[in-house]
Amino acid sequence: MTENLKVALIGCGRIAGHHCRSIAEVDGIELAAVCDLEIEKAEAYAEEFGVPAFSDYRKMFTDVPGIDIAAVITPSGMHFEHGMEVIRDFGKHIVMEKPTFMRPEQLDKAYAAADAADRRIFPVFQNRYNKAVRRVKQALETGELGDICTVSVRLRWCRPQRYYDLAPWRGTFSHDGGALTNQTIHHVDLLRHLGGEVEKVNATMRTLGADIEVEDTTVASFAYAGGAVGTLESTTAARPDDFEASISFVCSEGMAQIGGIAVNELQVFTPDPAACTANSEDFKGIEGHGAVYGFGHTEMYRDIVADFTGEASYPVDRTDCLKTLGLLHAFYRSDEADGWVAVAGNASSERLGRPDDAISDLYRTPRP
Repeated sequence: MTENLKVALIGCGRIAGHHCRSIAEVDGIELAAVCDLEIEKAEAYAEEFGVPAFSDYRKMFTDVPGIDIAAVITPSGMHFEHGMEVIRDFGKHIVMEKPTFMRPEQLDKAYAAADAADRRIFPVFQNRYNKAVRRVKQALETGELGDICTVSVRLRWCRPQRYYDLAPWRGTFSHDGGALTNQTIHHVDLLRHLGGEVEKVNATMRTLGADIEVEDTTVASFAYAGGAVGTLESTTAARPDDFEASISFVCSEGMAQIGGIAVNELQVFTPDPAACTANSEDFKGIEGHGAVYGFGHTEMYRDIVADFTGEASYPVDRTDCLKTLGLLHAFYRSDEADGWVAVAGNASSERLGRPDDAISDLYRTPRP
């Protein structure tokens, strides 16, 4: 690869600037254009990064030659529709923000389309790059912590009604999902990225802090095939602020706990307490990036460049992504079944990602 990969952004919401700045920090890749239905949002990034702005991504692909990759940063419920069009009609690779797609069958169809077009899909799981996460994964893989006994996720955050009122897609099953899908998706991913595959789950969901159709609170038990068990508590009904977002592992040879604003702090590591400071990162001081997003997007774009140069394959493949999405849906299926459900098979929830054209129409770019 002799020329820089060119990336265009579709959607210029709150995380778009973080993508722009992450791309700017990586050799071998560059921002080529930005697009949003609300043109003023795109123009703000266009002015900052010296690229053209569009309100129509179809015109963007026509007017800006050589775009290689589209980063799809639209509402979650639009990921599949936008991603499929970008792959099929424009032949671009795609970077897909969390939760990648809303339903497992959408992921299967998107990867099938990408395979047919010889295009690539790059799911975003930026917290896997955090120092604390990497250190705990190393300790679990090498046996430093021993066998896992129990795992616990605790997310106690505050999302008041005004947060959900910011946009019509927020707080809907079709385009957002509740606290588990939106705020806790990275912890759900880390349950299996660090602990291995979850065998079954038993979840209860409630809506306790806002007038929305989705859950803002989930309490669940789960079990791993190897015998370990765990609990998950996820809520955005905490008031008046965010208090905790952690994942902990009690193991036969010690304990590890990762917390902080975005699993960026190694808070407990009994095999080597000094490792806590060395493997914690201060995300609060990330100038212009947004502390909750951390540094992982920069590393992700480096991995994308490495994938294209043949240096190393992108670390999240189709099966990996599908299993995280299948685990997410298992929690919803358990609540729907009012009992334990098996995770294997990646079945879909009745509610999460169900179609709603009235909302989708708000985020579709009209054809001329």
